[in-house]
Amino acid sequence: MAYITSSVEYAIHCLLFLVNNEDKPLSSKDLAELQGVSPSFMAKIFPKLEKAGLVVAQEGVRGGYLLAKPAHKISFLDIVNAIEGEKPLFECQEVRGKCAVFNNAPPDWATNGVCAVHAVMLQAEKAMRDALGAHTLGDIADRFGRYAPDVFFSDVNGWINERIEGRTAKMRKSKTPNN
Repeated sequence: MAYITSSVEYAIHCLLFLVNNEDKPLSSKDLAELQGVSPSFMAKIFPKLEKAGLVVAQEGVRGGYLLAKPAHKISFLDIVNAIEGEKPLFECQEVRGKCAVFNNAPPDWATNGVCAVHAVMLQAEKAMRDALGAHTLGDIADRFGRYAPDVFFSDVNGWINERIEGRTAKMRKSKTPNN
């Protein structure tokens, strides 16, 4: 059975930083630094989010990513599917027909219909996907906003503004002719 990787968790946290960022695009590099992971790791996540229509990229010194739609319209299932793909979580190997006593010729009673093990796994996967689909990025951002102190948000915005201003200053300096 496959599982949901840490890339999904980092993607969700990155998207949460985009929810209330005053429409300032954030670079994947800044988001990586903000969370203490390598920029190359984060750079692999954002193209998947963009392809799924969850973020849009803006180019330039002040470029980066913005949410492509309101946070309350982005479900956790959308994010999981963007990062992991829409593959099944369980791939039945039809073990029931491979019993040694069948001598490679399983009887119909052993293989007819959906395998009972597979049926349970399908039911569990449906429940999980339903739960992921019922929760949105906006729901979690609202919940987080109730717990985090206001100073956290101002600290994050200050940190982001420093990064943006640093890039802007660096670009201005590189465009200034040397005398």
